[in-house]
Amino acid sequence: MEPNLIQIINILGKEKNIPKETIVDAIQTAITTAAKKKYGEDEDIEVEVNMQKGEIEAYRFREVVEEVEDEHRQIALAEAQEYDETIEVGDDFAVRLPVEELGRIAAQTAKQIIVQRVREAEREVILEEYGNRIGETVNGIVMRMERGALVVDLGKAEGILAHGGRIPGERYNRGDRIRALIKGVQDSSKTPQVILSRTDPEYLVKLFAVEVPEVYEGIVKIIKVVREPGQRAKISVVSNDSNVDPVGACVGIKGTRVQAVVQELRGEKIDIIEYTDVTRDMIEKALSPAAISRIAVNEEDKSALVVVEESQLSLAIGRRGQNVRLASQLTDHQINIMSETEYQQALLEQQEEAEAERAAHARALEEITRLEGVGEKTARAIYEGGFASVAEIAGTTPEELATVPGVGEKTAEKIIQNAGKLAKILEEEAAIRAEEEAKEAAARAEQEAEEAAVQTEEEAEDMEGDPESVQEEEIPSEEQVPSEEDASTDEETGGGEEADPEDTSAPKDEEVVS
Repeated sequence: MEPNLIQIINILGKEKNIPKETIVDAIQTAITTAAKKKYGEDEDIEVEVNMQKGEIEAYRFREVVEEVEDEHRQIALAEAQEYDETIEVGDDFAVRLPVEELGRIAAQTAKQIIVQRVREAEREVILEEYGNRIGETVNGIVMRMERGALVVDLGKAEGILAHGGRIPGERYNRGDRIRALIKGVQDSSKTPQVILSRTDPEYLVKLFAVEVPEVYEGIVKIIKVVREPGQRAKISVVSNDSNVDPVGACVGIKGTRVQAVVQELRGEKIDIIEYTDVTRDMIEKALSPAAISRIAVNEEDKSALVVVEESQLSLAIGRRGQNVRLASQLTDHQINIMSETEYQQALLEQQEEAEAERAAHARALEEITRLEGVGEKTARAIYEGGFASVAEIAGTTPEELATVPGVGEKTAEKIIQNAGKLAKILEEEAAIRAEEEAKEAAARAEQEAEEAAVQTEEEAEDMEGDPESVQEEEIPSEEQVPSEEDASTDEETGGGEEADPEDTSAPKDEEVVS
């Protein structure tokens, strides 16, 4: 083994991407442990790997003393001088140990330690290397399926592409090449596993950086990416150079650049939008290809109301709300879409509500103004103080009503007394109005019923005077329809003319002679 030791260390370091010093340290630790198993744990043993000779050298050290008290760590001066006459008391005496005589058990122990130390070093290298590459893309080969996840050979490590990290509808076989984004590194009992993803928005950014030189060089910057993997994505881009069109750069000549990305994402549609800090314009662009009629933005609650024509409604919303959902994510605004008809209807309802509110306000002020000693100004103050009707004023206390500006407690008492009287009058007026309205409704209903009855009679008379309707009613039944034999008899007897249905002299069917 020793003549090839240097070559083994170099090959192992290159294959595992481990520094040679780490491997040498592992060998020294392993041989030291094996030597102590053979010669004793208390022995002072040191191991060196001679990289020039390609040899492993092991030494056992003992202190030179006059009288030995610890035979594992001390040696008598006389015994040491047998090997070296110049040695003195207090010096360290080194005896070289034959490594090849360590024995099978010791050698097996050394092997296990070396393998373990190399594996630990390899784990640290993988964790450090791939940990520094988080956010980059990597290529690999599909090895197998394990618990619903794809195990990918990345060369130095294994990648794990979970079900959630795969684009819906993707199918892979063993040996297929695959590209994915490094999301993280997870340490495990065997080897570290690199977590991969093809659905992360950052993966789309990296693909554009590969296909679009302007993105790679930083001339065109991708501001934000939102996507529903395998279906649709929207990205906002901006150019740092006024001479470079960011959308055109990402699309490429005849769409070659964006099509390369689409193909990698299994046909995922990509909308490229030029970024602007004007929210209205950004929302309009994000909802493309739909044409927008009007937009109302509320920056406080980050929402927007978008109105489109009926023909553009389904296009703006998208399949299962996909277009508006992605546009909302891209613009950081909750976008609500309605058609022009719905908008006009909602506008009309708002106007009706406003008019109803104004009418109620006017009625309330009119009621309160009817109170004795209450003018328009005081009535308005009472209304704004939370009293919307005379009944509410009658049911309150002087202390509560006195909180209204300009109304003292004595005045409040008088107003409440007057409100109680007026409330009864208003109730009586309301009852009278209700009774009159009921009578009017009953009269209208009676009139409508009479008109309906007259109309029914007129229709019946029209039916009786209509010749066509009469003729339809007098169509003979099957028993009354003459047979072919009767018809031929009529022809022979000159019966081609119509017979008068009221002519009683016409012969009956039983009297016709064939």
